[in-house]
Amino acid sequence: MTSHYNQNINGWIILDKPQGISSNQALRKIQYLLHAKKAGHIGTLDPFATGVLPLAFGEATKLIPYLEGTEKTYDFTLKFGIGTTTDDIEGEISETSEVIPSKDKILNILPEFTGNITQIPPKYSAIHINGERAYTLARKNAEFDIPPRQITIKSLTLNAYNSELGEAKLTVTCSKGTYIRTLGRDIAKKLNTCGHLTALRRTQNGFFDLSHTILLDNLKNILYKNDGVLPLLPVETFLCDITVIALTEAEALKLKSGQTIDSDRFNIKNKLNAACYNDKLIALVELEDNTLKPIRVFNI
Repeated sequence: MTSHYNQNINGWIILDKPQGISSNQALRKIQYLLHAKKAGHIGTLDPFATGVLPLAFGEATKLIPYLEGTEKTYDFTLKFGIGTTTDDIEGEISETSEVIPSKDKILNILPEFTGNITQIPPKYSAIHINGERAYTLARKNAEFDIPPRQITIKSLTLNAYNSELGEAKLTVTCSKGTYIRTLGRDIAKKLNTCGHLTALRRTQNGFFDLSHTILLDNLKNILYKNDGVLPLLPVETFLCDITVIALTEAEALKLKSGQTIDSDRFNIKNKLNAACYNDKLIALVELEDNTLKPIRVFNI
């Protein structure tokens, strides 16, 4: 019996993830459409969240570990006065408050949530606690604690505020591991009230932003109209954020076979670099004692 996932496809599709499905469900839908053998994604989005979800296929999946730690930017709407079990619209109401802060009070406390801060992730999250997902334990009403973690908020701005509705629209740029639901909850708590997210949209994930994205329904239409021609971005797309060195054919062959090459002629200082031949990615290489050592080799 022939497997459905039988195509060697290399490249990226940057999905504008729709609301209502998980990141993994979105990935599997597209993997099924493409019959792709190998697929992965960078940065999980909650089912209620939308926006930039980079999907890697084939050789592009080798780059996921090097791109997962990049900064991300989100637009979100925080509603004051109502707290939920999940800190978003999918949870049940867990508390209410008549305190609705003023715009000035919100602006005054935002600096306290920028820079290096400590955050306790939500109990409805995918973090492992003694071998089980936190959200699984939370659904069982189990008692457990999640240790705090250090995160970095590069910027946090208030874009609009409707005091009558108690809704603030904000934008945040942050490090890997930041929970925006928790950020919203903690902002509300600092203002002596409660709150939850009513909207969450990722607008940037490292190099990739909304300008690179495609809607799931549009992807289906393109595949149908173009007789299966794929709207893939090449594996090399991410190279805008990394030093690229041009190889000779002999150097490319050496790296492909796992050998090191001399670094003197390249005049590079970064530890991690991308080595290309004829505009094709050959390997990610590390600078080590005047040599370039291949740490990931690509077959493109």
